[in-house]
Amino acid sequence: MAAEQTSKVKDMTLAAFGRKEIELAEGEMPGLMALRKEFGDCQPLKGAKISGSLHMTVQTAVLIETLKALGAELRWCSCNIFSTQDHAAAAIVKSNSASVFAWKGETLEEYWWCTVQALTWPDGKGPDLLVDDGGDATLIIHEGVKAEKEFAASGKLPDPASTDNAEMKVVLSVLAEGLKKDPQKWTRMAANLKGVSEETTTGVHRLLQMAKKKELLFPAVNVNDCVTKSKFDNVYGCRHSLPDGIMRATDVMIGGKRVVICGFGDVGKGCAAAMKGAGARVVVTEVDPICALQAVMEGYSVATLESQLAVADIFISATGNKDIITAAHMSQMKNNAIVGNIGHFDNEVDMAGLEKWPGIKKVNIKPQVDRFVFPEDNHGVIVLAEGRLLNLGCATGHPSFVMSCSFTNQTLAQLDLWDNVKTKRYENDVYLLPKALDEKVARLHLPSLGCQLTTLSPEQASYIGINPEGPYKPASYRY
Repeated sequence: MAAEQTSKVKDMTLAAFGRKEIELAEGEMPGLMALRKEFGDCQPLKGAKISGSLHMTVQTAVLIETLKALGAELRWCSCNIFSTQDHAAAAIVKSNSASVFAWKGETLEEYWWCTVQALTWPDGKGPDLLVDDGGDATLIIHEGVKAEKEFAASGKLPDPASTDNAEMKVVLSVLAEGLKKDPQKWTRMAANLKGVSEETTTGVHRLLQMAKKKELLFPAVNVNDCVTKSKFDNVYGCRHSLPDGIMRATDVMIGGKRVVICGFGDVGKGCAAAMKGAGARVVVTEVDPICALQAVMEGYSVATLESQLAVADIFISATGNKDIITAAHMSQMKNNAIVGNIGHFDNEVDMAGLEKWPGIKKVNIKPQVDRFVFPEDNHGVIVLAEGRLLNLGCATGHPSFVMSCSFTNQTLAQLDLWDNVKTKRYENDVYLLPKALDEKVARLHLPSLGCQLTTLSPEQASYIGINPEGPYKPASYRY
């Protein structure tokens, strides 16, 4: 690994390549470029220290350099062990845009080391703001504060043996080692934090659970549920990146295959549309009767996963829940069935159970493509990206344009949280950005597509009781 500017990335010789791709991406990210133009001179984030835990891709590089252009200082890590694009990480370090701790193919120990490094600032206080994706940065801070309270009260260190979860074992080990060196690190960090903006459904679930229990230690902005994020990134981004990941990983023809999509939320809708468009016969599994009815009305079959195990060719989990595709399920699939996950965490597919299956044999085909062979009948299943995000593990994730929508929301959320330092509007709860900002994000992306909006006359606006400049829909409107 190469280290430069207090960073740790894989290969600094990739920086020039990364810069070329970043410059291309800027042309596809009009929202972020518009914010640089609007706010660059006034530097509204001047003095803000931002730590990011979000896939270190080319598109994220444009977000990082937008936040820097608005005055922030940044430290960054990836939120997935396979999602870093090493040339993008190198380019960001080379330009001194941020300190970066990320490389593709991290171990769990390396992943959490990178997370801690991104959160650890030279002044010892930690970041002012967080950009989080999946909630891992938020998680380790909260777990750290709990551990420090327990240690202060009883002298007891976190015990990695207290959990069967491989990831939490590493987290508890990291916290235990940290307590020996600095027993107040996470408490100081939490006290200094002004807020977090969260990118994903999974991370928002974590935040809402903490807020409900009154355990959230700082304000949070739910970026995921901005319309211009959830109805664009989650749907159209997955519609683009799922087939990209499957085809790069397996070279299999999708047309004619029977594909099971577990979950028909925004992500599942995009996945199902992609597979249908490629000629697959799509079956949806759902627990929610409304989503199930939507799937049927779109022309998909709706069935249980168990009924499809022996006949389907490809299984994709898109739920945000755990234990969706179990080891027992995979043992009943046809030979060389493909299993992938496009939800944030690897617990949607029971990788721990699969690896513990008696006599199971793991055969690596190529990076992020493994065939697991069951001893009973010597049949195997092909698992993509070790059960983690296949669109980022096996491909390059969502395209720049749709990520511009999401990251424009992220930037606006960071501006909002930094402004809250003065206005003190937010308590330790979870908030949405105003509808007017959601509409602004959409408006910033229309000109590059050659679109022209119709303008309401004063009479028309009065007739439906809105301002001619918007917002055009109530908060309750479902797009």
